[in-house]
Amino acid sequence: MTKRIGLIAGSGVFPVLFARKAAAKGFAVFAAGYHNETDPALADSVTAIEINYIGQVKRLIRFFKKHNITEAVMIGAIQKPGAIMDIRPDMKAISMITNMRSCTHDDRILRVFARTLEDEGIRIRPSTFLLPELLAQKGCWTKRKPARSERGDIALGWKMAKEIGRLDIGQCVVVCNGSVIAVEAIDGTDSTIRRGGGLCSGNAVVVKVCKPIQDFRFDVPAVGAQTIRTMYDSGATVLVIEAGRSLVFDKAEMIALADQWKMTIMAINSNGTDSTEAAAGD
Repeated sequence: MTKRIGLIAGSGVFPVLFARKAAAKGFAVFAAGYHNETDPALADSVTAIEINYIGQVKRLIRFFKKHNITEAVMIGAIQKPGAIMDIRPDMKAISMITNMRSCTHDDRILRVFARTLEDEGIRIRPSTFLLPELLAQKGCWTKRKPARSERGDIALGWKMAKEIGRLDIGQCVVVCNGSVIAVEAIDGTDSTIRRGGGLCSGNAVVVKVCKPIQDFRFDVPAVGAQTIRTMYDSGATVLVIEAGRSLVFDKAEMIALADQWKMTIMAINSNGTDSTEAAAGD
């Protein structure tokens, strides 16, 4: 009997990569996507797909039950500024939100959503369970190592990124010359990098980390070649991510672009204690 997996697909390349890998491992993939979010190319890599508006929880559950889905993953971002225009909550979603009272933090919303699905017999699995090779490996990946002046910015950026993650504000900060100049909020990582670049005359350091209590079923920090392009356009020279706890897409292209533009990419341990060692390239 063919294995089945449900895919709740947001934006970005990750849902497509997951669907292709799942299919290669013998899974039939049934995807629930979102208007103006999910890549249309996903339809070519799944057994069936249904496109919903954000908030149509009952319809999503009905789709999965129709196809006998008992396990699913939640993959891809929801572009929150634009998503506001596409929200159409059904009674299931309204009930879910009402039970949350005043809390609207991302992790809380996602956990309640996951619990709602699990109450319907649909278990949510970690988004990386079929693609462990996408997790960042520790080390400095590029020819260029951070300059001495950038090492302090890396340490500061790590500390502050962990703090905004603890507060469930975002996962990314931009640091320049000892000051935090941009903090990720609702606008996402690329916009944060652009804002930071506009306030710095070059040599900005971008740090993106997991939240201190990260739920790997969703919202794992991710970077790719587009991140490097945005950094180059914005005057950022260093990207720091968390080893073993960040997803990396287009790694070879990322490194090639960073080496071409004399930038640094590095992944350090989750406690940040090896940042100085890694920055020094030892």
